[in-house]
Amino acid sequence: MLSSVIKEHQARQAAKRVTQEQKRKECIVAANDLTQALVDHLNVGVAQAYLNQKKLDAEAKLLHQGAINFAKQTQQWLALVENFSSSLKEIGDVENWARSIENDMKIVNDTLGRAYEMAQEKPVNSANSNNQQ
Repeated sequence: MLSSVIKEHQARQAAKRVTQEQKRKECIVAANDLTQALVDHLNVGVAQAYLNQKKLDAEAKLLHQGAINFAKQTQQWLALVENFSSSLKEIGDVENWARSIENDMKIVNDTLGRAYEMAQEKPVNSANSNNQQ
């Protein structure tokens, strides 16, 4: 009887070990599945962040290139405006010079006109003073 109890006990122990081993394997598989699901879930977020970062880098490069082009265009516009301003100053200088010449010519004309009038009056005055003597 004792030997049969021991055999039964050993059989139950063996059955429990088999059940425990089966449950341990199931637990390992479940833990692996859970770990894989968590990693996949995290990887989706990481992959999305990586893709977003790549898009941001591309957009930043485009923005930088646009800023460089804008700066070049701005420099060109500034040079053009500076040239235009310089040309306007030159036109103003020429206009001022022309006014000065015009004023000088008016003075010369007025002086010549007065000299001519005086020259015309002297012979008449001389003739009148000669006739009176």
